Amino acid sequence: MAIGSKELASVELDTYDDERLVEELKKSKEELFNLRFQSATGQLESHGRLRAVKRDIARIYTVIRERELGIRATPAPVEVPAKAEKKSAKKAKATEEVTEAAETKEA
Repeated sequence: MAIGSKELASVELDTYDDERLVEELKKSKEELFNLRFQSATGQLESHGRLRAVKRDIARIYTVIRERELGIRATPAPVEVPAKAEKKSAKKAKATEEVTEAAETKEA
């Protein structure tokens, strides 16, 4: 992709869920508003950014619409793995098991 945000590639947009797409759309529209405001006041340095943000907005709208029509699949929810126990917690648990085993041997 020659023009557009590098962080909003269409392949990356496929991995976003619907709420995240709406958030990205809001951020892009807000950025476009700010860029237009800077352009009107003569403070805009990079005019190419206007075009890139417009394309990002169009890209997001396309992904949303394709999902509505069933052309593009909605990403499957990703299960977050349980956080691994800290090493110190593992050691404490291991020593607790050893003491329990020793107590059961004595009884």
